[in-house]
Amino acid sequence: MVPRAQFQDYYGKPVIKPPAWSARDIAGYFFLGGLAGAGSALAAGAHLTGRTSTATALKFSSLGGVSLATAALIHDLGRPARFTHMLRVFKPTSPMSVGSWLLALYGPTAGAAAVSAATGLMPRAGAVATAGAGLLGPAVATYTAVLAADTAVPAWHGAHRELPYLFAASATAAASGMALAAGPLRENAPARCAAALSATADFVADRAVERRLGMVAETLRTGRAGRLRRAARVLTVAGAASAALWGHRSRPAAVAGGLALLAGSACTRFAVFAAGIASATDPVYTVAPQQARLDEQARLDERAGLDERAGSGELGG
Repeated sequence: MVPRAQFQDYYGKPVIKPPAWSARDIAGYFFLGGLAGAGSALAAGAHLTGRTSTATALKFSSLGGVSLATAALIHDLGRPARFTHMLRVFKPTSPMSVGSWLLALYGPTAGAAAVSAATGLMPRAGAVATAGAGLLGPAVATYTAVLAADTAVPAWHGAHRELPYLFAASATAAASGMALAAGPLRENAPARCAAALSATADFVADRAVERRLGMVAETLRTGRAGRLRRAARVLTVAGAASAALWGHRSRPAAVAGGLALLAGSACTRFAVFAAGIASATDPVYTVAPQQARLDEQARLDERAGLDERAGSGELGG
């Protein structure tokens, strides 16, 4: 029989074309979009429960986040027309199309909520805008994970089920950090709770991504991605612990915990981005997982064939 083909690369060249995205622009876009979206959801809750100072701070941070995220996206695209051209059609099966429309709807809504909170004008319209931004916020915070996972990049596509949960947890950590840093002590109980829950969820989702990726998870543990990921873990845990232990009675502790959570969230997004680039540039991470899946399918087919033969009486005495 002809021996089974072994992995060969193209003289060390990548099998797939690595993304041409800028780390500063797109990883920053991932982080800022998550901060904005989750911040609007927390702002809606703060507005509803009468925590007006925290709600106003979060509304402004969400407006600033989505504005900077859009600017980073347009900068990476090269010219503004490329963003507006994506709004010519709406394609529900395209994460890029859905994300463009989300930004186009969310940005003005978040802006209206912030302007109303700052000026005190049209409070009812401001409340409606706050609720609208709060409803759109979770999608804005997580759609970038779907967008990345829809590519052929091994470290992103391989974790397409778990990556949105990691982005959701990271975004919530960033938003709760902003609430702790910018809101008064008397209003930060929900933010402290959100910080603890998001830190736990972030750890669980991160481990789930690592398990799902298998050998491709090496790109998360080594190099630039590994350093950023370790920093993210330390900062997120330290921020949540500072908020839980001292954030209710010490303003410096609340601010320090909030800033650590923000930095941890940013490191998570940049780590995921760096791991994706590393997995795309090394051909082994493209071919080896495919070979492993083929081998597993061959074993299952062989086992099914043996079971079928045993059932038909072809095996045995």
